[in-house]
Amino acid sequence: MAKAYREVSQVVRETGLMQRTPVFYSLVGGALLLAFGGCVAGFILLGDSWFQLLIAAALGVLFTQVAFLAHEAAHRQILASGPANFRLARILGGIVGMSYHWWDSKHTRHHGNPNQVGKDPDIEVDTISFLEADAAQSRGLVRMITRRQGWLFFPLLTLEGINLHYLGYRHLFSRRPIKGRWIELGIITARLALVIVPVFLLLPLGMAFAFMGVQLAVFGVYMGASFAPNHKGMAIIAPDARLDFFSKQVRTSRNITGGWWATALMGGLNHQVEHHLFPNMSRLHLSKARGIVRDYCVANDVPYTETTLVRSYGIVIDYLNRVGLAARDPFDCPVTAQYRRA
Repeated sequence: MAKAYREVSQVVRETGLMQRTPVFYSLVGGALLLAFGGCVAGFILLGDSWFQLLIAAALGVLFTQVAFLAHEAAHRQILASGPANFRLARILGGIVGMSYHWWDSKHTRHHGNPNQVGKDPDIEVDTISFLEADAAQSRGLVRMITRRQGWLFFPLLTLEGINLHYLGYRHLFSRRPIKGRWIELGIITARLALVIVPVFLLLPLGMAFAFMGVQLAVFGVYMGASFAPNHKGMAIIAPDARLDFFSKQVRTSRNITGGWWATALMGGLNHQVEHHLFPNMSRLHLSKARGIVRDYCVANDVPYTETTLVRSYGIVIDYLNRVGLAARDPFDCPVTAQYRRA
C-alpha cells in the first residue's frame, strides 16, 4: 500500500495535477464579489418587504461558498506560499463568521486520522452521536434527540450556523494560546456588525429577526449537507488500529457523483477521496485525479466508495439512526423497535 501511494502520487505530480490554478480561483472570487454586490443592491432596493428573505437565503449560500474557499486556502491550494494561504484563510474564515484557528486545529486532526475513534474530532459527540458508545451515554433531552437523530439531523443543521459562530467566539475567548487571536476577533466582529446593523436598522424588528434566522439556517444546512456525506456512515477505525495512509484515507472517505455541478455545489468536497490523498490539490484538478486513484484502488483491492448526493444523505440518516439505537431503553425489544421504524 505504501508503494501504491508513492506510485499514484508520482503519476499525479507528473500529470501536473499539483500545480496551482490562480486564474480559476480569481474567477471564483470575482463571481462571489459580484454576487455579494447583487445581494447588497437587492437588499437596498427591496426595502421593507418579505422578499428580503430571498436575499437572506442567498447570503447563506454565498457565505458557505466563501467557507469552501477558506477551506481550500487553509490547505494551501490557492496561493503560492503557505503563510499567504494561511492569512487568506483567516480573512475568509472571519468573513464567514468562523474562527480559523479553531477550525484549523480541529480539521488538521481530522485529516490525519479520519473516522478513527479518539483521534478524529469530527466523530466526537456534539448533540449528534456518531459512535454507539456516545449514544449509550446520552441523557435527558440529548438522549431523546439521539434516539431519532437520523431523522432530526437535517432539522438540527438549521442551528449549526449559530453553533459555528458560538464555537469560534468561545475558542477565541478561551485562555489557551492562540496566534492571531485579536485579528480574528476583529474580523469576525466587524463582519457580524456589517450584516446585523443594516438589517436591524433598515428592516422592521420581526422581519430583521426572520432575515437573520433564514441566513443562519441556510448557512448551517448548506455547510452540514456539504460535509456530512464525506465520511459519515463510512468505516470506523478502532483507536489502536494501524493502517497505511492510502488505505486509511480511501476506506473512510466517500465521493459524490455528478460532475462539474457537484464540484461547484460542494466546493470540491464531492471528490473527498482525492482531497484526503492530496489535500493541497486545487479543486479544478480533483476530477482528473479521480480516474488515476480509482485505477490504483482496483489494482490494489482497496474499496473506492462513490454514490449520488441523494443516496449519500440516505446512508447518513440510516447510519445515525442505527447509532441512535444505543440510546433506546434497555428494556425495549430491538426487533419490535425495528418493526416500528419500518
